[in-house]
Amino acid sequence: MNGIVRRLEALLFGHRAAVLVAIGVLTAVMAYFALQLRMDAGFEKQMPIGHEYIQTFRKYSGDLFGANRLTVVVKPRQGTIWTRPALTRLYDVTQAVLFLPNIDRLGVQSLWTPNSFVNEITEEGFRAEPLIDGTISAPSLTDDVIAKIRRSTSDGGFIGTLVSRDQTSAMITAELDEYDRAGNKLDYVAYNRLLEEKLRSKFEDKDFEIQIIGFAKQVGDIADGASSVLVFCAIALVLTALAVFWYCHSVRFTVLPILCSLTSLVWQFGTLRLLGFGLDPLAVLVPFLVFAIGVSHGVQQINYITRELAHGRTAMQAARHSFTGLLVPGTLALVTAFVSFVTLVIVPIPMVRELAITASIGVAYKIVTNLVMLPMLASWFNVSKAYAERALARHEARSRWLRTLAAVARPRNALIATVLTVLLLGAAMFESRDRVVGTVAPGAPELAADARFNRDALSISKNYDIGLDWLTVVFEAAPESCENVAIGAYQDDFAWAMQDVPGVISINGFSSLMRTYNLGYNEGNPKMSAVPIDSGNYAALATEIGRMRGYMRKDCSMTAVHLFLADHKATTIAGVIRAVEQFRHANPSKDVKIRLASGNAGVLAAINDEVERSERPMLLYVYVTIMILVLLAYRDVRAVIACCLPLTVATFVGYWFMKELEIGLTVATLPVMVLAVGIGVDYAFYIYNRLHAHMAEGQNIVQAMENALLEVGMATIFTAITLAIGVSTWAFSALKFQADMGKLLAFMFLVNLVMAMTALPALAVVLERLFPRRSAVRASKLMSH
Repeated sequence: MNGIVRRLEALLFGHRAAVLVAIGVLTAVMAYFALQLRMDAGFEKQMPIGHEYIQTFRKYSGDLFGANRLTVVVKPRQGTIWTRPALTRLYDVTQAVLFLPNIDRLGVQSLWTPNSFVNEITEEGFRAEPLIDGTISAPSLTDDVIAKIRRSTSDGGFIGTLVSRDQTSAMITAELDEYDRAGNKLDYVAYNRLLEEKLRSKFEDKDFEIQIIGFAKQVGDIADGASSVLVFCAIALVLTALAVFWYCHSVRFTVLPILCSLTSLVWQFGTLRLLGFGLDPLAVLVPFLVFAIGVSHGVQQINYITRELAHGRTAMQAARHSFTGLLVPGTLALVTAFVSFVTLVIVPIPMVRELAITASIGVAYKIVTNLVMLPMLASWFNVSKAYAERALARHEARSRWLRTLAAVARPRNALIATVLTVLLLGAAMFESRDRVVGTVAPGAPELAADARFNRDALSISKNYDIGLDWLTVVFEAAPESCENVAIGAYQDDFAWAMQDVPGVISINGFSSLMRTYNLGYNEGNPKMSAVPIDSGNYAALATEIGRMRGYMRKDCSMTAVHLFLADHKATTIAGVIRAVEQFRHANPSKDVKIRLASGNAGVLAAINDEVERSERPMLLYVYVTIMILVLLAYRDVRAVIACCLPLTVATFVGYWFMKELEIGLTVATLPVMVLAVGIGVDYAFYIYNRLHAHMAEGQNIVQAMENALLEVGMATIFTAITLAIGVSTWAFSALKFQADMGKLLAFMFLVNLVMAMTALPALAVVLERLFPRRSAVRASKLMSH
C-alpha cells in the first residue's frame, strides 16, 4: 500500500500543471450546470415506497380526502362572517381558489360550493339542499337570505367545519394535484408565490385577513426562508476563514482549504443538475454539512503542511509529505462519511434517497479536492524562511498547553477516562431511550413558531373542530356490500372506541353519517340516531352518503372513518395508530378488514415509521464499515474498539441532546446524525494514524499517543471549535429547522472533539495495557512519515 501511495504521489506531482488545469476546466463546466440548479420540492417524494399506509393512500386516493390539501380562511377583522361584505369576499376567494392551477375543482368546498348541503327534516321527510342556492349570487344577498344561510349552516353541522365555532371566519378547502394533465410536476416554490399573489395580496386588506395553510404553502415558505440559509452559511464561511487565518497567519493558506471545499461544492451542484435533480428545501443544509467535512480535512492538511514548513521543508516537500501522510487516513475517513450518507438510501423515502445521493456525491468529490488538489496547489507556494520560523514558534507554543491535555494518555488517567466514558455511554443510552421519531411540536416544525404559516395554523386549529391533521382509517369489505349492515355496526363500534383516545378531537365517517341520515329520515327522533339494522334502509342511506366524496366507494367495498387530530406531533399520531391497531387486534371481523391509513397524518405516520425502522440498520452498516476500514488500515481489533466506542458515545449523547431540546429525529435531522459519525471518524483516523506512525518508530503507547495528540490535536480542536462557532450562528435563523440544526451540529462537533481527545487515547492506552502486542508495529502498514 505504501508503494502505491508513493507511485501515485510521483505521478500527480510530476504532472502538477496538467492535473490542476484539468481540475480548473472541470470546475468551469460544472459551474455552468450548477447555476441552472433550482429548488425542487414534492409531496409525492415524501411518501415511503411500499409502506402499508401509503399503499392504502394510493389505492383509495380517488375516493378519500387528499392529504395534499390547501386550506384558505376568510376572516373579517371585525364582526362575524354573516354580513354581505364578508360573504361576498368569501365568494370571491372561493372563485379564485377554483381557478388556481392544479386544483381538483370537484374537491373544492366552501359555503358557496354545491357540494356543501344541509340535510333538512321536512313534513315530506328528508331533503338535501345546498347551503347557498344556485340562484343566489353575491349581489343578491339580503338580510333574510343571509339569515337563511346562517340557519342552514348551523342545521347542517358546518359550524366548526366550514365556519369557525365563533362564526367570525369561514373556510375553503381544496385538493392539489402534484402533476397536471400533461404530466408536468407542480413547482411548489412558484406556486407559493402564486398563492400570495392571487389570494393574499388580492383579497387581504384593512377589513379582511386571509389565512393560508397546506403542504404547498408550507414548502413554499420554507423555500423563501432558504435565502436566510445562504446568509447564515456565508456568515459561517467568513468566521471559518477568519479562524483559519488566525491558525496559520497566511492569506494563501486561509483561502486554500475554503477554495478546495467550494470547488467540490460546485462539482456537487453541477452533478445534481446533470442527474436531473433539484435541491429540496428540506435538504438545503446538506451541501453545507458536506462543506464542513471538507473544511475539517482541509485544516488537517494545512496543519500538516505548516508543521513540515516549521521543520525546514520546502513548500514542495511539505505538500508531498502532506499528500502521502494524509491520503490514506483522509481517504478512509471520507469513504466512511461517503458510506454513512449512502446508507440513507435504505430509508425508502424518495426525498431521503435524493438527499443521500446529494451528500454522497459531495463527499466523494472531497477525496479529489481536499486530498489531492489542496496539497498540489500548496506545492506552488513560495514560503519564506521567516514564515517557517514563526510557524515553528506557534507550533511550540500550542504544544505547551496541549501537553496538559495529552496527559490523558498516561495509564492512571487513561483508566479513569475509560471508566467515565463507559458510564457516560450507559447514561446516554438510558436517557435517550424514549427519544421521539418525528415532529415534537404542532404546526410546521421547519418554521419558527411566530412564522405567518404557524400563526395561521394555530388560529385555524383553535377555531375549527375538524383539525388540520387527520388520520383516515379504511374499512374494506367484499364488492357490492351496501346491504351488509354488519359493516356499519362494526364501524360504529370503532368510532365509539376512538372517541376517548388522546389527541382525537372529532370523528367523522360513514357510520356517523349513517346515524345522521337515519335520524333525518325518521323525523328527528333521537332514538333513531343509530346505524339501521334493516338492510333495505341501510342500502338506501348508503346511496345518499355515496353522493359525497371522501366516505365510501359506490359499492360499499370501502368505507372510511376520519379521525381529526389535535396536532401532528409524533407522539399524538403514534398514540392514535396504537389505538387503531389494538381495536383491530381485539375485534376481528370476518366481513371487514381495517386498513391503515390515509390523510396527512397517515403519510406522516408512514414517514416516522420508516425513519425509525431504518435508523438502526443504517447506523449498523456505518459502524460495520468503520470497523472494516480500521481493520484494513491497522490490522488491529484494539484500533476498532478505540475508534468506534467514542463514536458510539457521541451518537447516543447526541440523541440525549435532541430529546432535551425537543428535536425529533426526522428526514431533516437524520443527515446531521450521520454527519456527526463522519466528523468523528475524521478525528479518529487522523489521531490513530499518527499514533501508529510513532509506535512504528519504537515509541511505547503512552509516548506515541502524547506525540500524536501534540501533532494533530490542535488541528482537531481548532476544526471542531471553528465549525461549532460557525453553525451556532444558525440559531438566529428564521427557519426553525435551521436553528435546530445549528444547535445540534455545534453540539455534535464539540462532543466528537471531546471524545476524540479524551476517550480515544484513553481507550487505546488501556487496551494496549490489557492486551499487549506480541510484535512491534510495522511501518509498512502506515503510509505515513
